[in-house]
Amino acid sequence: MQAILAPVPAEPTFEAISEAERRDRLRLIQTETVGPITWRELMAHFGTATDAIDGLAELAGRGGRRVLKVHDLASAEDELARIDALDAHAVALGEPGYPAALAQIDDAPPVLCVRGDLSILPTAGIGIVGARNASANGRRIAETIARDLAEADITIVSGLARGIDTAAHNGALAPSGRTVAVMAGGVDVVYPPENEALYARIIESGAVISEMLPGLKPQARHFPRRNRIVSGLSLGVVIVEAAQRSGSLITARMAGEQGREVLAIPGSLLDPRAYGANRLIREGATLVRDASDILEVVRPMLRRPAATVTATKTPASPGPLEPESGDPKARVSVLECLSPEPVAVDEIVRRCQLTAPVVRTILLELELAGRLERLPGNRVAGL
Repeated sequence: MQAILAPVPAEPTFEAISEAERRDRLRLIQTETVGPITWRELMAHFGTATDAIDGLAELAGRGGRRVLKVHDLASAEDELARIDALDAHAVALGEPGYPAALAQIDDAPPVLCVRGDLSILPTAGIGIVGARNASANGRRIAETIARDLAEADITIVSGLARGIDTAAHNGALAPSGRTVAVMAGGVDVVYPPENEALYARIIESGAVISEMLPGLKPQARHFPRRNRIVSGLSLGVVIVEAAQRSGSLITARMAGEQGREVLAIPGSLLDPRAYGANRLIREGATLVRDASDILEVVRPMLRRPAATVTATKTPASPGPLEPESGDPKARVSVLECLSPEPVAVDEIVRRCQLTAPVVRTILLELELAGRLERLPGNRVAGL
């Protein structure tokens, strides 16, 4: 499948941060109306989370919101203490230990909670996902491919779900390989419960990660967010079995948008669980028979420098914001371009005939005021 390259930030720069800055980065993403993309805009503009928090009220006020509830200091400190009590780590975007591949997607989680071995997060990964009600044959294929890739020193990334995810994790662990489980809820909430023993094995030799706070039970809306992390950590994603409507197809779509490879195992035309993988192959995904087909695709990436293996293209930084968003007529012009239908930010710049920094600043103000939704692919939608 040809990758659809969404705008992503320039190659990330990692540097050590203070505990106070890590705490404030957690506060910033937990603040109402601040999502991952807005968090990144604020950090690029202000430089530190502490300064961004200080500037939130003014920005939201210009967007039309009088009161913006900022995540309080004590709560953030308690949350970090809970992470520490789990013998886990809070790793913020921009500091050492954060996976470089994930940092290059435009909606990368600002803070990750990690249990297990932090050192495996930067290693080359392949996502393997598929149906929860997988067939016995599908589970066997997933486990075999995961084992063979692990023996080739590839980290297996999946979501700890029933069926294909479970088989992939087990396959990676069979030869003492590396695997990363991405959780939809808190990093300490095992879901499904029957995977508790598998979860413990992964922590011992791999890593379990989540962007959610500890203790949070997974909800339906969390799973697509989890899926973007699975694909974001991976060079490519392999779909083993997927019905016509499945989360695995969401993961495949996100992988394409992130510039990752999409690969699929063909299945019987008589099995509804094979519909999604067969459709992906028809649309251009790489047909996979065994692990060697996957290695043929990813080996050229492994020979490149680590910072360039995650996407075919990394565009330049979006540039600075405009400190003052200018004439009120500019804000009206931008508002007239917004609707519930997503529109590219570049299109708003063209329609409004304003500079990109002015448009980006107005959009940031409106988002903080709760008047628009930020979407991957440099798109926005009015609320």
